[in-house]
Amino acid sequence: MKLKEYRKKRQFDSTPEPRGSSAPARKAGGLLVYVVQKHMSSHLHYDFRLEWRGVLLSWAVPKGPSLDPVVKRLAMQTEDHPLEYAKFEGVIPAGQYGAGTVMLWDRGTWQPENADVDASLQKGEIKFTLHGKKLQGSWVLVRTRGFGSNPARSTWLLIKHRDRYATTKDVTQEEPRSAASQRLLAEIARDEGGDIERASLGDPGIKARRTTPLLSASGRIA
Repeated sequence: MKLKEYRKKRQFDSTPEPRGSSAPARKAGGLLVYVVQKHMSSHLHYDFRLEWRGVLLSWAVPKGPSLDPVVKRLAMQTEDHPLEYAKFEGVIPAGQYGAGTVMLWDRGTWQPENADVDASLQKGEIKFTLHGKKLQGSWVLVRTRGFGSNPARSTWLLIKHRDRYATTKDVTQEEPRSAASQRLLAEIARDEGGDIERASLGDPGIKARRTTPLLSASGRIA
């Protein structure tokens, strides 16, 4: 079961995260889903996910994607997630695995350069094209020798290829809002009953915003 590890880590009577269906229906020849979720848990990171064989292959990218081909971003492979997770934005409650605020930072579709993605995974080099709202063009995930003692948590590098979408622009700083709701992390936490102060640490310009009260959905100061 591809989602066994994912389900083992979560208590679905306490977390709003989707359990995921055992055999999600897919149309033949349908487009493959791609998402990046900005996640403020014990630390800020970006979860990079590519749909393949009914699940979302997942990597945690601590510093987030870079549009600069010179910059190689560390990407730690994590457990597969259900396809339904591609729509998840909200708050994972305290005490649950990955507790914190989750933003659907980018979304779209992807195309593998090599149709045999299983072979690319085994080889440790996945070349692909993204069609997202923020990330587009040609990319590659390359497995490295890694570090640490956990062989299941393999280490990769996420790299932008040189094309017309490549730039030195810091996309994580310049485009910090959700691709789904246009909210910042602090606004998601406010709306979903999360820790606003903690979530706001993942939003750009936090020092400047500390002097400006954040209004709740009811108009009260949070």
